[in-house]
Amino acid sequence: MGGGTFATTFLASVVEAVEMVAIVVGVGSIRGWRSTLIGAAVGFVVLVIVGGALGTALTALPIDVLRLVIGALLLIFGLQWFAKAVRRVAVKGFAGDQEDEPPTEAGETRLGLDWTAFVLSFKGVLLEGLEIAFIVVTFGAAAKQLWLGGIAGGAALVLVAGLGLAFRGSLRRIPRSVLILVVGLLLTTFGTFWAAEGLGADWPGGDAALPVLLGFYSLVAAMFVALQRRQIFGSAREATT
Repeated sequence: MGGGTFATTFLASVVEAVEMVAIVVGVGSIRGWRSTLIGAAVGFVVLVIVGGALGTALTALPIDVLRLVIGALLLIFGLQWFAKAVRRVAVKGFAGDQEDEPPTEAGETRLGLDWTAFVLSFKGVLLEGLEIAFIVVTFGAAAKQLWLGGIAGGAALVLVAGLGLAFRGSLRRIPRSVLILVVGLLLTTFGTFWAAEGLGADWPGGDAALPVLLGFYSLVAAMFVALQRRQIFGSAREATT
């Protein structure tokens, strides 16, 4: 019984932890790590406070409202990065050179923090952390082994976070234009998924719909990149002739 509770809670928590770490690592790679990690840390602290204060009453939180609000914000940021990356990839190509561009733009840094990075990582950690907490409470309380569910959820989070930390260095070799596109795709995918859930949509297969959404947006991105390249280089050829 204990092994089943641990395995079920661990595997379900891994899925949520992957979504959390994907947002933090992606945003950190684009916007800079300091503000991103501070936002993630603040989100984790808020999560611990809320979880400690409510305990098993966590399940009474309006999670659908949180999904809608956070999903909509991620969708807005994701579509902005998506559009910017499509234009950059259209010009530079998928194998373009690394740019020596600073991670933040003028006017976006206040009080020593990049608030875009802070807010995105904060919201990602808070929402996905609450999802993990719900999983722990639901499976652990049902088996009357809440402590075991907590260990499983914590182990999943530590494992996925450790893997994200270990492989973040390899992201530096990816052209910045492509990296912005990938992060834009991830934010758009998660934003669409969570916002729709917040509105009451029931995704076929649950979290298994995420790869399908990501694939759809990737095809849309490839189509827009091709159209942009045809327009840019077509205009250049016409000007030359």
